[in-house]
Amino acid sequence: MNPEQEQRYQKRLKARRRADRRFRVFGILAIVIAILFLVVFFIDIIGKGHMAFVQANVEVDLHYNKKSSINYRLAVDKEYQKIVSRSVLRVIPKRMKDNPGLRGTSETAWVLATADVDQYLKGKVSRLQDREKEVVDRLRKEGRIKLKFNSGFFTRGDSKLPEAAGIWSALVGSLYVLLITLTCSVPVGVMTAIYLEEFAVDNWITRLIEVNINNLAAIPSILFGLLGLSIIIGVFGAPRSSALVGGVTLGLMMLPVIIISSRAALRAVPDSIREGATGVGASRWQVVQHHVLPLALPGIMTGTILSLAQAMGETAPLLIVGLMAYIPDSPNSVLEGATVLPAQIFTWFSDSQRAFAERTAAGILVLLVVLLTLNAGAIWLRRLTERRW
Repeated sequence: MNPEQEQRYQKRLKARRRADRRFRVFGILAIVIAILFLVVFFIDIIGKGHMAFVQANVEVDLHYNKKSSINYRLAVDKEYQKIVSRSVLRVIPKRMKDNPGLRGTSETAWVLATADVDQYLKGKVSRLQDREKEVVDRLRKEGRIKLKFNSGFFTRGDSKLPEAAGIWSALVGSLYVLLITLTCSVPVGVMTAIYLEEFAVDNWITRLIEVNINNLAAIPSILFGLLGLSIIIGVFGAPRSSALVGGVTLGLMMLPVIIISSRAALRAVPDSIREGATGVGASRWQVVQHHVLPLALPGIMTGTILSLAQAMGETAPLLIVGLMAYIPDSPNSVLEGATVLPAQIFTWFSDSQRAFAERTAAGILVLLVVLLTLNAGAIWLRRLTERRW
């Protein structure tokens, strides 16, 4: 190599090294920006949603008399009628009807305060009048009104009153929907992947099936909602707004993703495993059942759990089939009206009352915890069942 060639070589080498350093800097910068976005996102959501986990409670005297059986507002003294939540007062007549022994009695109890009182105690904009604020300030000095842990957020269903709204019915509905999704998509998806990868002949029919599976995995999710509306509800007559409809719709949507991920897991198993099992006399199905499938199981489970996590966060197809209904009580079966966490969050976000804003952020936090738990479970299962060869 003459000096001129050596010089050109060194020049190109320096250029490649500079390009390599630039690429590394850009990669590190991209990671830092992504982390910053995540940090800002979590700070914003936690800052808005953490206050939903505490709720204003007030200590008042509840009167079970003839007047309160006719007008539930009269169950408390007049100065507290704009402070105590209607979700507490409106059940007084029914409680007296169910338990006649309560008539003519009174009791002192801690009950929910209105959303306006709650917002006032949290230092936010409130619609309380000056007179009502004076009553709240007096009760606070007396220790008869305070912010307590909002256990009802996790144990109550939806409500038109922000202070009484909870996510329990949405959690139960989400559980039903995910169980149906799992039942509909996983067995069919895994068996389809096994057939296409291990048994199907490579011809134009299987290639056409593969192309259509890939296309189905890429189409907008709202189209699956239209499919559920027209076929599952319109043709088969399944109850609208039920967990059954939502689960089957999401199962159809997740099916192509599970097939593709399962095929990738099966394809990752070395051919030497198949050849060795065949060499000792195993049939084609025995090779798959006893050798290929156990080795591909970590990848299949990971793909399945991640698909379920994606289904957990879907909203568009469920809105089409009616799973954003007002559900104050948790469903007792998959045929009853239900809602899911994303739809519940959307409903709260659409409400004009300010107190629902922190409920929305708190619902997002719960949904994120569920999604992160599913993803962590996928990683744990993969490491637990992974085999090396």
